Parts: sequence; C-alpha cells; structure tokens
Amino acid sequence: MKDDIILQVENLHTGFLVDNVPLEAVSGVSFSLKAGRVLGVVGESGCGKSVTAHSIMQLLPKYGRITEGSITYTRATGEKIEIQKLRRTGNQMRQIRGKEISMIFQDPMSSLNPVYPIGDQIAENIREHEKVTKREALDRARKLLEDLEIPSAAERLGDYPHQFSGGMKQRVMIAIAMACNPRILIADEPTTALDVTIQAQIIALMKKLQREHGTSIMMITHNMGLVAEMADDIAVMYMGRIVEYGSIRQVMKSPAHPYTQGLLKAVPVLGMKKDRLYSIKGSTPSLVDRPAGCEFASRCEYATDACRQVPRAVEVEPGHQVRCWNYKEATDNG
Repeated sequence: MKDDIILQVENLHTGFLVDNVPLEAVSGVSFSLKAGRVLGVVGESGCGKSVTAHSIMQLLPKYGRITEGSITYTRATGEKIEIQKLRRTGNQMRQIRGKEISMIFQDPMSSLNPVYPIGDQIAENIREHEKVTKREALDRARKLLEDLEIPSAAERLGDYPHQFSGGMKQRVMIAIAMACNPRILIADEPTTALDVTIQAQIIALMKKLQREHGTSIMMITHNMGLVAEMADDIAVMYMGRIVEYGSIRQVMKSPAHPYTQGLLKAVPVLGMKKDRLYSIKGSTPSLVDRPAGCEFASRCEYATDACRQVPRAVEVEPGHQVRCWNYKEATDNG
C-alpha cells in the first residue's frame, strides 16, 4: 500500500565527542517515511538535519555515534532491518547503502572524484551492487544522464567533474544516487548554491524520478518554499529535536509551534510591501551550553515558567504533533 512505512526512526539520539566533551546533536528524534511519499525535514543550519541523515546512512565520523533509539528499514520483501545495530563498514550495511537507500550530498564539488570521468563514477555504484559488465553499467549511466536531461550524454560520460557546471554536477550526483533504483533517496540540501532557475529544474527532475520510480524521498532543507512545493509530510527541527510534525497541509495551514510560525513569516512573498523580511529574534544556543527546558524559550515571545521543562509532544489534530507548552496561545495569536 502507498502509506506503508518503509523507514521508522524512533527516539534517535546521536552524539559527538569534541575535546573529550560529549555533545548531543540529535535528541529523541522520531518520524516515519512512507512508501512513495516525500518527507521534508527543515530547520536552521546546525539543527541536526544532516546528522539525522548521516545516522540513517551509518556515515557518522569516528567521534560520532548513535547513543539511543532505533532506525528500522523495511525491505520490499517485508524483512525489517535495524540499521543502528549494523556495523558501519559491514557487508549488510554496504549492500543497503547506495542500492536500497541512497543519498545526494550537499556539495557536489567535494562529493565527486576529480580524477575519474563521471561515467566511471556512476558505473562504479552500479557494479558495486549488481553483476553487470562495465559496458552495461556505462550504458545505464548514459541512460540516467539522458533522463536527467544532460545534453550529449554519451559523449559526456568521459568528461571530468570540472567540465560540468554546478547544476550539471548536481544532476550527476542524482544519477549516482538513482543508479540502482533505490527505494529511499535522502536529498541533503540538493539545491544549495544553485541559482533559482537551476533549483527549479533540479526539483522538477526529482519529482519526475519520484513519480516514475515510486521512490520515497527524505528532503533536507532550510527552504520552506521548497518543502511546500515538494513534500507530503514535514518535520521541523530545532536544536536536535523535532518541534513540529505533520502533513504539509496541516503544518503550512495551521503552524502550531512559534518556531515554525517564524520560519513561515520569514519566507518572502511576491508583491509584499514590507521594507524588511521578518526574522526570528536572537540566535540558536550552543550545544556546549544547551539551555534547560525548551531550547527555543529564549527566542520565543510566548515563553512562560513552564518552558523551564522540556515540552512533550502533543497531538494538535490526528497526525499533527507539536512540542510546545504554549502552542494554543501561539496558534491563537499566530
């Protein structure tokens, strides 16, 4: 069924050891990714979006580790795999990574190998997971580039990354990620540093691939407009926690958390007559000196004494959750 959950993250905690000081970057994150749907994960830089993705892919650095929680991936056969229990470099994780769950990284400039032709880089991922000849893999690579609307795809297989523009490099990254037709695609800021026209082209291509292959997508971004256009469901993160979660219609139409409301107010609207865009006051606290209670309280106009305690998740309506003590007041005045 379309609404079958194929990735379930429950109470995920991920931390890093920095100068012998343990820092928790992801604190009790829980969400579901459903088959054939797009989940948007939004928030400011440093809120834990990418760390959550790297936890799922088992790509954390040596000084980072999952300290609590579970990440359950359900294969097409129905087999359930708890990813957090797999070794990062073990055979089972290597079989999943790149074949069943793929990732588009933020910066194609540093993600592509500068000394190998892009055709070889796409073919490498195919041959890593499937028993095909190099010629067959390159032929599939050409077809992927054609699907991604790269002109003269056959000729460009032999070109190197420096011969491609930023937008074309991002298409190559998508081709590598989609080479084995994964069931889940994690796109980490896929349109960062691209101009608006190229951003629109990349999003249109991802929609096309998702529609044709039924791929489930976890879209990580700080761009609320992008999420509104592409996502079915949305998780809003702040300082390692999901502060609001629900369908795109629920959250965009009736945002309940003051932080979500602030993010939406900061989105420029065509024809607006204000001289300055709205901005959320203050700045995000440091993980080294994480405040007790609600981390957003120092920036929130609705903060009360209750906010000295960490708020629990409350269901505003079926499927729509918010982590805030004063969400009713914020919603009434939002």
